[in-house]
Parts: sequence; structure tokens; C-alpha cells
Amino acid sequence: MHIDIITLFPELLSNIFSHSIMQRSQTKGIVGVEFHNLRDYALNKYKSVDDYAYGGAAGMVMQIEPIYNCLKDLKEKREYDEIIYTAPDGEMLNQQVSNELSLKNNICILCGHYKGVDERVREHLITREISIGNYVLSGGELAAAVISDAIIRVIPGVLNDETSALTDSFQNNLVSPPVYSRPAEFNGWKVPDILLSGNDKLIDNWNLEQSINRTKERRPEILIK
Repeated sequence: MHIDIITLFPELLSNIFSHSIMQRSQTKGIVGVEFHNLRDYALNKYKSVDDYAYGGAAGMVMQIEPIYNCLKDLKEKREYDEIIYTAPDGEMLNQQVSNELSLKNNICILCGHYKGVDERVREHLITREISIGNYVLSGGELAAAVISDAIIRVIPGVLNDETSALTDSFQNNLVSPPVYSRPAEFNGWKVPDILLSGNDKLIDNWNLEQSINRTKERRPEILIK
């Protein structure tokens, strides 16, 4: 997979992608990631890519021309399965969306800023809009990183233990059961005996029961879906 990210702050993303699983996926040659500074496509000497909104609306708007020119340049290098815009009113990111996107070959993510992009970008240049929650961030870089991480970690070969991703919360519309590690007892707090029993079937049943109960208590809307 190759991920291209169009951003105003490539140095911010560069740091995030230089650690942990994000870095490992690139070191293994499984995922390629490139950051493209939208200001390189600015049409003025000030390198600004925003302007006032028509109609007198408050806030600045990302202009269509720099975005169009950047995408035109990138499309000459590769064909994209999805061109994603990070938008608070977009499709909500969830595990199913992440799983689906992990099967793509080439993805481009446009990081939003200011009051958003010129609507013509959304109408003619973007294939998908994704939100990571019902709140607004100062920029789309963090959202792009979240989307990328959610995609990358489920690509086969990225994690050392591939079953880890398959048992994450939300993979089966349930949150994960509680997990424990050594020591078996600390400060009088004990690990449940069943997890120490070595009986895989009983442990699997216990984990499923815990997942169902925890989902009912903490994220009941998932079960409703």
C-alpha cells in the first residue's frame, strides 16, 4: 500500500510516522508513505493557500487551485483507489471502514484546515470524506494520522502477532475483554483464576462473555447496530 498525505504541516506528520507500528510498516516495505506540502503549489509568493469566503462567511477557506494542482501532479505518478478528505461531517471512521481501506493499494488523504476546503474540491476531486469524531480539530493532520494508523495496523505482516489486530475491540462489534499480565497477584489484586487454568475453551468463553457484558455497559450503541 502507498499513502500520500497532502498537508500544510508535513513535519508534524513526519514525526508521528517515525515511531512504532507506523515506522515498522515502512521499514518492512509493506507500506509507503509520502507527505506533500500544499504550500508548494501556492500561486503567490507568500505561499498562502487560503482566502476569504464568498458571501461574507466567517473564517478562511482552502482554495481549490493549489489542491487541484497537487492532486494532478500526484495522479501522474499513481492511480488512487480513494482520495480522502478529513472532514468533521464526513463518514465516521470505524473498524469496518479501516478494514475495507486496508485492502486498497493507493490512498491519498487531504488534511483540512481553516473553515474547510472550497466546496468544489469536495464535489469534483474527493472520492470519500471521513471523520474521526463529532468534534473539530485545528487541522486534519491528526485525523489523517488516526486514519492511517487504523488502516496500517490491520494490513497482514505489519504486526508481529497478526492475531492481535484480529482480536482488537470492534472487530466483531464488541469491545475487547479485560486483559492481565504478570504477576498473577499484586497488592492483593488477583488475576481471574480461569485465565490461569490453561483451558482454552473455558478462557475463550470467558473472554466472549466479558466482551459482551463490557459492550453492554460501556458501548451499548454498538450492539444496537
